[in-house]
Amino acid sequence: MAYRIRLRSGAQVVLKIAPPPDVEVMTYERGAMTTELAALRLIQENTKVPVPAVDYADQTHELCDADYFFMAYVDADNLSVIRESLSRAQFDAYDEALGAITRELNQIRGAAFGPLAGPGERSWRAAFLRMIEELLGDGERRGVNLGCGYDVVRQVVAAHADALDEVTEPRFVEWDLWAGNCMVRDGEIIAILDHERAFYGDPLMEYGFTASELSAFGDSAAFIRGYGHEPFTGGERVRRRLYNLYLVLVQIIETNFRAHTSTEQYDWACARLRETMAMLDERAG
Repeated sequence: MAYRIRLRSGAQVVLKIAPPPDVEVMTYERGAMTTELAALRLIQENTKVPVPAVDYADQTHELCDADYFFMAYVDADNLSVIRESLSRAQFDAYDEALGAITRELNQIRGAAFGPLAGPGERSWRAAFLRMIEELLGDGERRGVNLGCGYDVVRQVVAAHADALDEVTEPRFVEWDLWAGNCMVRDGEIIAILDHERAFYGDPLMEYGFTASELSAFGDSAAFIRGYGHEPFTGGERVRRRLYNLYLVLVQIIETNFRAHTSTEQYDWACARLRETMAMLDERAG
């Protein structure tokens, strides 16, 4: 949870509190606040990407039964909220800037693939397959209907896993860097938020590349232009489809953990899963 707080001095801060220990979360969400704090330190120490300063963090559980930290309040507009008021050219300019920011983040190198705080894997294939298996395990445990068999998903992933071996250097991946996590003012991105999903992996897994293989997510042209990525190779396209598969699985399974009362996200993500599975089957053929 996040709270906007006004102090006696008149200054405003944001308090973020992790879920208490008895709340069941998805496997990749465990220790999310530790990940976010580590990500903020890495970004501040290694890049010029604007992020809110952390004023105080407490993970002792002496005051409350969950991790928490205070960070600076960013007085700006959320890009996702104002998107409808922007022209296509204005939004593309932000998306292009987001591509450049993402590239800068991806220059941070890690010692192993996987969580920022470890334990890591020596290969990206091992790390990604572990991520997929943990996610599928979450869905199976909760009995989430994917619209296809869990083992069918495993078989499709295994059939394309060789493409993951092209990635040999662990890089910082923000993963959740989309318009909803960008704060803007006067035509510039002045802060990026919510870093709890970051890990060391393949930069191509960044959210901005999603639409390159799944048009339902929009248009990635401006992002890719800002990032400066060359046209995708065959192996990169396969990896991007695997990453889309992971993303839509998250979107399906999390609706159960978050007790959604509407099926809108679930239905939309299931349709994207069918599309992605068909693309991978097509590639295998």
